[in-house]
Amino acid sequence: MYSTLDRVFGYQQFRPGQEAAISAVLAGRSAAAIFPTGSGKSLCYQLAALHLPHLTLVVSPLLALMQDQLAFLHKRGISAASIDSAQSREQASITMAKAKSGELKILMISVERLKNERFRNFIGQVPISLLVVDEAHCISEWGHNFRPDYLKLPDYQRQFGIPQVLLLTATATPPVIADMQSKFAIAAADVVTTGFYRANLNLLVEPVGGRDKQRRLVEWLSTKAGQPSIVYVTQQKTAEQVAEHLSQHAIPANAYHAGMAHEQREAIQRQFMGGQLNCIVATIAFGMGIDKSDIRNVVHFDLPKSVENYSQEIGRAGRDGQPSDCLVLANRDSLNVLENFVYGDTPEQGGIRCVLGELLAAAAPDQHGGGEWELMLNALSEQSNIRQLPLKTLLVQLELRGIIAPRYAYFAEYRFKYLCEPEALLARFEGERRQFVEAVVSTSSRARTWCTVDFDTLYQQHQAERGRVVKALDYFQEQGWIELESKQMTEVYALLDGGFDPELLSAELHGYFKQQECSEIARIHAMLELFASRQCLSQRLAAYFGDEQAPQRCGHCSVCHGQVAHLPSPAPLPALAEQDLHVLCGSFIERHAELKGRAPSAECLTRFLCGISVPLFTKLKARNIKGFAALDLYPYADVRQWCTARLQGGL
Repeated sequence: MYSTLDRVFGYQQFRPGQEAAISAVLAGRSAAAIFPTGSGKSLCYQLAALHLPHLTLVVSPLLALMQDQLAFLHKRGISAASIDSAQSREQASITMAKAKSGELKILMISVERLKNERFRNFIGQVPISLLVVDEAHCISEWGHNFRPDYLKLPDYQRQFGIPQVLLLTATATPPVIADMQSKFAIAAADVVTTGFYRANLNLLVEPVGGRDKQRRLVEWLSTKAGQPSIVYVTQQKTAEQVAEHLSQHAIPANAYHAGMAHEQREAIQRQFMGGQLNCIVATIAFGMGIDKSDIRNVVHFDLPKSVENYSQEIGRAGRDGQPSDCLVLANRDSLNVLENFVYGDTPEQGGIRCVLGELLAAAAPDQHGGGEWELMLNALSEQSNIRQLPLKTLLVQLELRGIIAPRYAYFAEYRFKYLCEPEALLARFEGERRQFVEAVVSTSSRARTWCTVDFDTLYQQHQAERGRVVKALDYFQEQGWIELESKQMTEVYALLDGGFDPELLSAELHGYFKQQECSEIARIHAMLELFASRQCLSQRLAAYFGDEQAPQRCGHCSVCHGQVAHLPSPAPLPALAEQDLHVLCGSFIERHAELKGRAPSAECLTRFLCGISVPLFTKLKARNIKGFAALDLYPYADVRQWCTARLQGGL
């Protein structure tokens, strides 16, 4: 282990926790490494992978994170690759061939890749030593960034016969750690935590009114000339505005957010990493896995989403151990924006009822007792007016209640283009195999260049199983005989228990989402309480993550400097009672009635007035209707209460 650390990675010694986590994995046990951001979690799987006989499969939630880690591995001559959405099909095929031949040591994927039937066919043929789950807190419903697809990972581990798991995260509270541990059956002794206190980070909270933030940011950064700095904001438009303002005041800065072209983001990231650009104004899209050791300043221009996000984002500063400043320009102005993100993800009970109705209609029990439910997430999201992430959460909740079970997912449509003549393709096979290939060729309808595969006809006329056809098409592509495309992911669930009462269950599930909503809103307020704390900020932050080892007074935070932050309230707004609901959204009510045949609910009107997008609004082109986001400065709960009262009083 020590020899590999020195020879491959160039380090003389392990950082705290690394040796314990790696030793557990190399002894054949599953483990969890819970270290602060920038403490070297990735090395735990990178080094272990070199000592394991087969492939290490890494599930990571972000493309940028994968690419950064791959660049690190390639520099050290380690055979690693990813399969991701930015690649061409040809690149993915080359990577798959390397994994099959045993040439690859590490393969990185997103969790969504495991829904792909072609990928699962492939991975089932590759021996895997270790499953690594990066950002593992995503598996917990109590975590700050719950991703429903992560809940399937324990099943995938069993399905592919992967003997061990290594969980990595920087932001797990005690309940989240317990949840992760139980889901993957990790022994308590193999949960390695190293504490959350960072002695070199100066935590500063400064109360600044909304109008003064840009001025104060310029003033503060002017004293940090040439130091690598990240300024975090909530919205893409703010990133653009703040970067422009800084540049106009002699602080060269670039915006970085998910709305920019991939190439543009890549270029900005390279300039920042290479030192040609020292200031980036970013949404949280930036920074995951960014391994730049000398970031001296992290500024939160807007409030972070939670204490966990704050901890993760400041963790990008001072990875070289040198003193670094983490400043929050704090007020309550952007509180509504953060809360609105949460409220927008809570489905209406009618939407949940719509999903349950679809399930019962589509999966009516057959003679064997249970039917199958096929769905396309996009279409169901539009139909139920539930955003895709909460819709995935709803499906997982139905699984956890034993009502449905995922069977498989497939692409509804496969089409291919010949790269050699069909006759030449057929000539490569004999006997039964030739008959099978002839059946694929003859039943695939050709429109100019592309041929669409007809699975139903192939099965009815030639008894050709879908799985065999997909495997054959993959093989033809690997050989360079065809170019293959697949689209329209369809998920198939089995109905295990259709005896539920849709009204009762939709009410129960709506209650679950409301509970999640309350928990997320409480998370936002816990962050406000941290920033307005009279206790040492470093100590309070560590305690939030269950770390009792931090000093009672760090001596390097604004509270220890005698500056308790009293967060200014936003400017007062006219009372809602003075507003006229019909004037604000009469046009929207009419458009909604035309499309749906009924008036919108109070919840729907609130979302319209607070500017929160849901699938229905895309269809209605709601952004272009007068009144959209007219009340976005008001707290969502207040607007909802006002809309409910107005509707009950007949407007």
